[in-house]
Amino acid sequence: MSRLASTFSALAAKGEKALITYIMAGDPCLADTERLVLSLDQAGADIIELGVPFSDPIADGPVIQQAADRALKSGTSMLKILAMVASLRARTQIPLVLMAYYNTIHAVGEAAFCQQAAAAGIDGVIVPDMPVEEAGPLKSAATPAGLDVIFLLAPTSTAARRTMVARESHGFVYYVSLTGITGAKLGDLGDVETNVARIKRVGRVPVSVGFGVATPEDAKRIARMADGVIVGSALVKRVAELPQDPGALDRILDFVRSLKSALVPAASQHEPALL
Repeated sequence: MSRLASTFSALAAKGEKALITYIMAGDPCLADTERLVLSLDQAGADIIELGVPFSDPIADGPVIQQAADRALKSGTSMLKILAMVASLRARTQIPLVLMAYYNTIHAVGEAAFCQQAAAAGIDGVIVPDMPVEEAGPLKSAATPAGLDVIFLLAPTSTAARRTMVARESHGFVYYVSLTGITGAKLGDLGDVETNVARIKRVGRVPVSVGFGVATPEDAKRIARMADGVIVGSALVKRVAELPQDPGALDRILDFVRSLKSALVPAASQHEPALL
């Protein structure tokens, strides 16, 4: 069982939903990303997505675009991110997923990327600009390396596409809650609930919902229908304050604790002390 699968399984046994936090690797620098990953783990994140900076991030809104720009200016590259992850693995076992545009993988080579990512300790990869129909070569390299490939679905996805993605995804399915870019306002949850239920009917891996989740209240509403809640822009916006504000880290960690608290059943938060 992969580290992603065992995490979802353990959380389900406790009646909890997964908190998946997204940060941009290298924003403001890789040394800070390394410290942030350890801090997010301690604050309650269950899975961490590491964005790989790219000059043309078509799925991302201004907040994450600016984070990518800062990371590129700090000299971040795919290989440097993998070296950082290898260093991290001596201190944390939290599942780590790369969210990378295909060009950044192609530049390394699919086979070399999968082997090096798995060896460093990466558990899965999300490639937002790679359709499932064209992912055969990547999956052929990822599967033997032990790397989960996670595909996205959107409100506009057809029934045939939902079935294909639900069956081809490993780790989890990433459901995009709206037709737009990251950082947009959370949309109609009736549609989200309907589509998450449809995905669950045709697949066996957990379904996580991202895009537009900005508050603990948003996370709690999403958790009623999904197995995991993905928070990106709202967190990246706070990370952008780190270089100028010594109190920013405390606010980031308080925010993550409040998100996780929204995903834990009330009974688990108020268990009586044993006598």
